[in-house]
Amino acid sequence: MVLTGAEIVIRCLQEEKIEYVFGYPGGAVLYIYDALFNQKQVRHILVRHEQAAVHAADGFARSTETVGVALVTSGPGATNAVTGIATAYCDSIPMVIISGQVPTAAIGQDAFQEVDTVGITRPCVKHNFLVKDVRDIAATIKKAFHLAKTGRPGPVLVDIPKDVTMQKCAFEYPQEVSMRSYNPVVKGHQGQIRKAVQLLLEAKRPMIYAGGGIVLSDAAEQLTKLTRLLGFPITTTLMGLGGYPASDRQYLGMPGMHGTYEANMSMHFSDVLLAVGSRFDDRVIGNPAHFAEEPRKIIHVDIDPSSISKRVKVDVPIVGDLKEVLDEMIRQLEASPTRPDASALAVWWKQVEEWRRRDCMKFKNSDDIIKPQYVVQKLWEVTNGEAFVTSDVGQHQMWAAQYYRFDKPRRWLNSGGLGTMGVGLPYAMGAQLAHPGSQVACVTGEASIQMCIQELSTCKQFRLPIKIVNLNNRYLGMVRQWQELFHGERYSESYMDSLPDFAKLAEAYGHVGFRIDKPSDVEGALRDAFSRKNDLVFLDFQVDQTENVYPMVQGGKGLTEMILSSEDL
Repeated sequence: MVLTGAEIVIRCLQEEKIEYVFGYPGGAVLYIYDALFNQKQVRHILVRHEQAAVHAADGFARSTETVGVALVTSGPGATNAVTGIATAYCDSIPMVIISGQVPTAAIGQDAFQEVDTVGITRPCVKHNFLVKDVRDIAATIKKAFHLAKTGRPGPVLVDIPKDVTMQKCAFEYPQEVSMRSYNPVVKGHQGQIRKAVQLLLEAKRPMIYAGGGIVLSDAAEQLTKLTRLLGFPITTTLMGLGGYPASDRQYLGMPGMHGTYEANMSMHFSDVLLAVGSRFDDRVIGNPAHFAEEPRKIIHVDIDPSSISKRVKVDVPIVGDLKEVLDEMIRQLEASPTRPDASALAVWWKQVEEWRRRDCMKFKNSDDIIKPQYVVQKLWEVTNGEAFVTSDVGQHQMWAAQYYRFDKPRRWLNSGGLGTMGVGLPYAMGAQLAHPGSQVACVTGEASIQMCIQELSTCKQFRLPIKIVNLNNRYLGMVRQWQELFHGERYSESYMDSLPDFAKLAEAYGHVGFRIDKPSDVEGALRDAFSRKNDLVFLDFQVDQTENVYPMVQGGKGLTEMILSSEDL
C-alpha cells in the first residue's frame, strides 16, 4: 500500500489505537491535517493554544493507561508546546508529540517558522527524532510509542519536515521494536528482593513511602495488598495520591512540605523505610542532611536506576517494574514462616497515633467568609470522592491534595515536578474526553485559570461538562504566603487588582457561571453545578484572602521542623 508521509502518520496512530489527538494546525502540518480529514478513526481536538494541546494529551494519559498524543506545527507551534512537554517529562507521563518542520532543504536556512525543535526539546524529552526520509516514518513512530510507555515513561517528540509528509512510499507498520541501546529492566533482582523482605520482617519502626510510580505502573492493587499484609503505616506523595486508599486507617496522609505531621514524623523516625516509585525530592524530605541524621535502613524500588541514591543513599536498591517487584515481595512474604514483630509494631503504632492526634489538618471554619479548605471538603462530599480532580499550581493545589481524599489511582491530576500554572483546565479536558459521563472537577485559582482560559472555547466546541472550582482569593496565593512568612510582608506583584468577573466571562464563552460569596451557599452551588450533567459550570468562590496552607516545612528545613499553624510562627 503506497501512501503519503502524512497518511502514514495517521495510519500509525490508527495502528496504535489512538482515539484522540490534541492539536492546532499550521503550515508545516497541513498535509497531516488533510489526512486527518479523510478518516474518522482518530478524532482531533482543536485547542486554542499549543501548550494546552500538550497539557490535554497529558491529562488524557494521566487518567488512563494509554499514551497521550499532541500535534503541533513548526516554529511557534513547537515552542508553545515546550512547557507542556517539560511538564510531562518532569512527571514521567507517556506521550508522543508530533511536530511539523520546514522542508528539509530549508532546515538551517532561517526559514519562515523554523526553529531547531529537536535541539530545543532535547533537555525535556525522553527521546526525540527528526525524520528526513518518508520510509522512516512508520518505524520511528513505532519506536516513539515504545519509548514513551516502557521503562520510566516520558514524552517522545517526532519532528517531520513538510516535504517528507508529501512524499510517498509503501506502508507497513512494524509489529515489534528492537532497540539495542534500550532494554529497561522489568524484573527485580531476586537477591535484593530477599534482602528487602528480611529487613521488612525485622523492622521495629517501619514505614512505606510511595510515589507517582505506583500510579504510572498501575501497581496500586499490589501496594495495597503488601501494606495490609505487613500492617505498616504508609504515606503517598503528591503524585502518588490515590495509589493507596486515603480512607484506610494505615494511611497517614501526604508527606513533605505540606504533608501531615504524622506522615513526616513517621518518615523521619522510621528504622526501615520502603520507598516505591518515589525519588526523595526536595519537597518530600526537605533538607537531605537533616533527613540523614536519623539512622535507618532504606529499601528503594524504582524502574529508573538513575533515581536510586540520587539524593539519599539507600541500602537495598531494587531496579524493576513496581508491579513485578511488589508481586514478588508479596509472594515471598506469604511463603515466609515469620511475620513482623507484633509487639514492636504495636509500640510503633501507638507512637504514630500520638502524632496523628495532633490533628494537623484542622482549620477554623467561618460563618462569614468562605474557607478554601471547606470548599474542597464539600467538593469531596458532593462527588462522593469519585470525581476526577485536576488542579493548577498554588495554594489551591495543596488544599485539594490535603482535603479531597482519593481512594483510587488516576483520579488526581496535577503538575508535581515542574509546577506549571495553567494545566488544570486542559488536564480536565483530557480526563473528560477519556471518561465521558464521569464527574470531572478542575480546582484552580484566579491567577492559574487565566493561563489557559482560552480553552473554555474548546470546552464549548466539544461540549465538555467540566466543573471549574475557582478558589478566588484575589492574590497570587502561594507567592503571597511566602512573602508574608519569609519576606517581611512585602507583597511585591502578588496582588491581582484587575480580575475579570469570572461568572460573566464563562457565560461569554457559552457556559454557566456562578459567583459564591457566602459559606452557607457553598454546598448548594456545588450540588447545583454537578446536577447540570451537560454544562460546563464555572464556580467562582470568593474565599478568605488571608488563609495560608498549613502544615508547612520551610525550604531548607527538615521534616521535624514543621510549622503546623500561624501560632507556630
